[in-house]
Amino acid sequence: MDHEAPIWNEAFGIPWLSFNLSNVLMMFVASLVVFIVCVAATRNLQRRPKGMQNVIEWTVDFIKNIIGSNMDWRTGKMFLPLGLTLFLYIFVSNMLGVVVNGTVGHTLWWKSPTADPLVTMTLAVMVVVLTHYYGVKLRGSREYAKDYVRPLPFLLPFNIIEEFSNTLTLGLRLYGNIYAGEILISLLIGLATSSFLGFLGATLPMVAWLGFSTFIGFIQAFIFVMLTMVYMSHKVSEDH
Repeated sequence: MDHEAPIWNEAFGIPWLSFNLSNVLMMFVASLVVFIVCVAATRNLQRRPKGMQNVIEWTVDFIKNIIGSNMDWRTGKMFLPLGLTLFLYIFVSNMLGVVVNGTVGHTLWWKSPTADPLVTMTLAVMVVVLTHYYGVKLRGSREYAKDYVRPLPFLLPFNIIEEFSNTLTLGLRLYGNIYAGEILISLLIGLATSSFLGFLGATLPMVAWLGFSTFIGFIQAFIFVMLTMVYMSHKVSEDH
């Protein structure tokens, strides 16, 4: 529990710039895994999908249903690549820390990148910025701005506060669930390596928690994409 993060301070000679090298490594690994899986699944497409192609097609249909439940498909189809990318990236990121936690000395290198609030908040900010961008692009700046004073003008400050609260809840919900899961896994690993009795006592809870963590990783990826499409629908649909 006393592991430290590998921080690169004064990166590139800039005094105020620093990087968490573990986050950089794990974001690269998650992106690479998603890229390899997608390329392997779509390399030889067949009319009757099987194996990884079947999994990817199921995932595409799953994201289509999420989008279709929140907005008209004629508008929503342009967000299919965004939803699919977010779901695969977040799910893989969530799973990286479930598979193994890797340390060198007291420095934690291998973990879920989504167990860091900076990563999840960056994803949340990106999503909220995209909702504003597409809201203005698809509806025009004037019509988009009117939403902040509907149905009554005095609601403007509350609508602005809602934008900040949506960003915080979107990012912190993902971070909190994944971080808590990794903390418990670390505690169970510590118990299992403490003694033979500890190993016997921690084995069954460890197996159960790993299965539950996989489920939580999937659910959190689903919730993040679902909320993304809810926020997007509020910005691009005329009836909101």
